Order: sequence, then structure tokens, then C-alpha cells
Amino acid sequence: MKAVILAAGKGTRMGGLTDELPKPMLPVEGRPILEHIITGLQEAGISEFCLITGWKAEVIEGHFGDGADLGVSITYARQLVQDGTGKAPELAKEFVGDDAFLLTYGDILVKPETYAQMLERWCAGDFAGLVTVTGSEDVTKGGLFFFDEAFLLKHLVEKPSPDQLDALRADGWLKDGEPAWYNAGIYIFTPTIFEHTARLEKSPRGEYELTDALSTLLSAGAAVAGVEIAGRWVDVRDPEVLRRLEEGN
Repeated sequence: MKAVILAAGKGTRMGGLTDELPKPMLPVEGRPILEHIITGLQEAGISEFCLITGWKAEVIEGHFGDGADLGVSITYARQLVQDGTGKAPELAKEFVGDDAFLLTYGDILVKPETYAQMLERWCAGDFAGLVTVTGSEDVTKGGLFFFDEAFLLKHLVEKPSPDQLDALRADGWLKDGEPAWYNAGIYIFTPTIFEHTARLEKSPRGEYELTDALSTLLSAGAAVAGVEIAGRWVDVRDPEVLRRLEEGN
């Protein structure tokens, strides 16, 4: 399987830290975040990568080159307009070809075992997509996912408001004592996903949202599996998270 990594954003919440460095190149434990992701995926058996770059693209491309120093193959595609993550995967269509691919944001850190767990789940069924979730985050800041007994995705709401959460409780989706599953930002898709990204319209935030494409994929009757991330999961979203990582927390 190949991997596509979304690494085009500046990371405005990082303030001055990303004036000269793209967010995925910020150091954690002496290495760029992006390098941790690539080597983790490599441990899981993935050796071909397409990096979607944008802000300070030359920094990423200059650091990794063709990937030979890491024992992998890396190609690049540039997202010239920063208008969300929904359309960005389309830049890798030629790289992906006809095969399923793993897609991850360039600021999400997990253990290599998580990628292996994803691949194992993918190979065990006939799915059009696979999503990862964690039960330890504030769902109002991201996607809230709902699954059936077989842990297949059935419903999702992006950044639900308090009123939406109340409605989800009233409708029986959100239940006391059950996890509120938060989108962990690592996926596997077949190329079918491009049929849905192609039809995206901008969200009220003025961006193309990947979760909107996931919603239409689900509405089309596609089977989308879920994987709970049991170990480490870190969204390096702001300087405070970066500081805690540097302190070993």
C-alpha cells in the first residue's frame, strides 16, 4: 500500500514557529514531525509516499528529497491554494493509481503499531474506506463518529455545536456511558473517494472538508470500517502540545 501525507498547511496556531518552517517540519525529539510519520509507516511496511506540500514546500522537499536517505520513495505534489483538506488528496490521484492508499495529516503522531492495526483491519474485509478514532478528545473541535456493533461507520458530524449534541442525544446517537468517538485523522481509502472529493462544495468555513466527502461516501452505501487507536495519539495542534512533547509528556 502507498501513503499520502497532507503537509501543505502553515499551521497558523503555531504563531511565529511556522514563519520559516512548515508545521510538519517542527522538531519533536530531535526529528521533524513528518519524519516520525514516514518512518512509522515504513515500519508498518509502507515504502512509497506522496507528500502534498504547500507552505514552505521547498523546506520539506529539500529535507527529504526522493526519500533514499530513509530507504523509501517520495514524490511530491503542491497544493497552491490553501482551501482545506477535501480537495488536496486529488493531487495524488496519479500516484495512487487504482489501489487503496493510506491518508494521514502531517501533524498526527501515533505508534507504528497503529498503522499495522489499520492495515490488518483493512485486509480483513471489503471496505471502501477506513477511519481511525480516539475516545479522549473534545468532539466539538473535530469530527464525531458513530459506529454499529461491527465497528462500521454509520453517521458523522463535523465539529458539533452544543445544540447539535443535544439533538444527537435526543435522537439516540449519543448515549451516556458510551464513548464519543473523535476523528483521529488517519484513513485508508480506495480511489472511489475521488468521486466524492470531486463533488465537494466549500463549507461555511470557506474550505473543502474531507469529512464532507466521507459523508457522501457513507450516504452512497459504502462500507467504512473503524479502528480505535489504543496507544499514543497526538495532534500537534499548537505550541502547548509541542512543548509537552518536548518535555516527554
